[in-house]
Amino acid sequence: MFEKLKIVSISSEVSPFSKTGGLADVARSLPMALKKLGNDVTIITPLYGKIIDKEKYNLRKIVKNIHLYTSKTHQTNIKINIWQGFLEKDLPIYFIENEKYFSRRKTIYGSKHENLRFYLFDLSALKLLSYLKIKADIIQCHDWHTGLIPYLLKREFKYSDTLKNTATVFTIHNLAFQMGRNWWQVPLEKKDYGRNKLPHFDSSDLEYINFAKRGIINADIINTVSEHYREEIMTKKFGQDLHRILQNRQDKLFGIINGIDYHAYNPEKDPGLVKKFNWQTHQEGKLICKKSLQKLFNLPQKEKTPLIVATSRIAFQKGFELLINALDLIMSLDLQLIIMGDGDRNYIHQIKKIQKKNPEKLVLSPFKQKYETSLYAGGDIFLLPSHHEPCGINQLIAMRYGCIPVVRGIGGLYDTVSDYNALNGKGNGFTFKKFEVISLYAVIIKAIENYKHQNSWNKLIDKVMQQSYSWKIPAQKYVQLFKKAIKNHSMLK
Repeated sequence: MFEKLKIVSISSEVSPFSKTGGLADVARSLPMALKKLGNDVTIITPLYGKIIDKEKYNLRKIVKNIHLYTSKTHQTNIKINIWQGFLEKDLPIYFIENEKYFSRRKTIYGSKHENLRFYLFDLSALKLLSYLKIKADIIQCHDWHTGLIPYLLKREFKYSDTLKNTATVFTIHNLAFQMGRNWWQVPLEKKDYGRNKLPHFDSSDLEYINFAKRGIINADIINTVSEHYREEIMTKKFGQDLHRILQNRQDKLFGIINGIDYHAYNPEKDPGLVKKFNWQTHQEGKLICKKSLQKLFNLPQKEKTPLIVATSRIAFQKGFELLINALDLIMSLDLQLIIMGDGDRNYIHQIKKIQKKNPEKLVLSPFKQKYETSLYAGGDIFLLPSHHEPCGINQLIAMRYGCIPVVRGIGGLYDTVSDYNALNGKGNGFTFKKFEVISLYAVIIKAIENYKHQNSWNKLIDKVMQQSYSWKIPAQKYVQLFKKAIKNHSMLK
C-alpha cells in the first residue's frame, strides 16, 4: 500500500510567482509531480512585494503580525504576515511577508544583507509550519537560501511538538552559491566552520555564515541535481571548498537528474510558435519556425544554413569565456548563431564587437521569455559549452523541441547528452571534454557536418523528441530519497 508523505518544499523562488532561473522551475514542477504521485505537498517562499502580483494570483492574507523572536538573549522582535495561494488545486503555496526584507526591492536578490534576509526567511518558514501545525514528514530545502533550516530544526525547534519528527533533505542546485556573498572572498578569520552557534540577528558576523555548509552538515540527506555532479562535487576541482565535508557525508549524498514540465514545454501545443509540430511533423514545422526566427532577428532566411541558438545566462559558468575566445573561428564557418541572454557586461561587450563584424551570422539579444521556445523550435543546434553545470534544463527543453544539443560533457550535461555516432546512430547530441577553444571549435564542425546529411539528422531529431525527461521518474526517486531521510532522522532520535 502506498504510504502518503507530508512534504514541505521551501525555496527562495517559485515559478510563475518569482523567477531568476532554473531553481524556480524545479521548485514549481517537482512539487506538482510529487502531488501527482499522491503525496500531501506544501510550498513556502518569500512574498516579494514589488515582484509578485497578489491580485493576479488570487493571494489572500491568512495570518498577520506573527512575532518572530530571533534570539533568546537579544530582544530583536520582527513581525511577519502569511499569505496563501495555490499552485494548482490542493497544492497550497504560502508566502512570508515582511516589507523591510522582501518588499523594498524590484529584484529577488542583490541586497548587501542577503544572509540576514534568508536567515529571517528560514526562521519564518519553520515558524509558519509551527503556527499552522503542519506536521511535515519531510522538508526539502532548495539551495543555499534554505541551508539554515536543518540547523534550526536541530536547535531552536528541537522540542517543537509540530516539527520534532520532521526530517530534512538539502538539495544543492549549484554549489558555487553557498551564502549571500562569494564564499571565496570571505577572510580566513571570518570563515564559518559550520559548528558554532549562529550570531545574533543584529550582528554583522551573520553575513559570513555559510548556509550551504550548515545545510550539508545538518541535513538528514543531501542531494544534488544530477548523478555526475554528485561525483564532481566531492573533488577539489568542483567541490567549491566543501569537497571534504561532502566526502565525509557521501553515504548521505545522492544525485537525481532534474526533469522538465512536459505540459509547459510542448511544441505540439505551444502558443508561442508560428507552427506547432511533434516528432512526426517536425520537418515542416521546424523549417517554418526557423524562417520565422531568422526574420525576427534580421538574419538572412537560409534554410540550409545551420542555425545555432544559445539561451543561457551570459556567465563564466555557462562557458562564455570559452565561446568568446572561439567566436572568430566559429564565424568563419557557414552557420548562424543567435545568443539570447543577460549577464556579464564584459562578455556582452565582447560579443557585440564580434557581432558588428558579422551582422549576417551573429545576433545577441537580451533574454525574452516569450521567444525562448521559439529559439528551440527554429534552431537546428543548441549550444551550451559550460565550465560546470549541476544539471542544466535548457538542453532538455531544446531536445523536446528537436534542437540538437552541443555541450561540454560535465555535470548534468554528461548525464543527459551522449555523443552521436553516425555509423550506428547511437547518441543524442554532440559533446566535448576539454575546456579549450580547439575542442569547442571541433565539436561545432562535427555537428554542422552531420547536419548536412539531412536523412540521418532528421532521424536524430525523431529520437531526441521521443526521449522522456519528464518529472515522473525523478519524482519517484525523490520519494525514495525522502523515505531514507525519514529513516535516518528516526535513527538519530
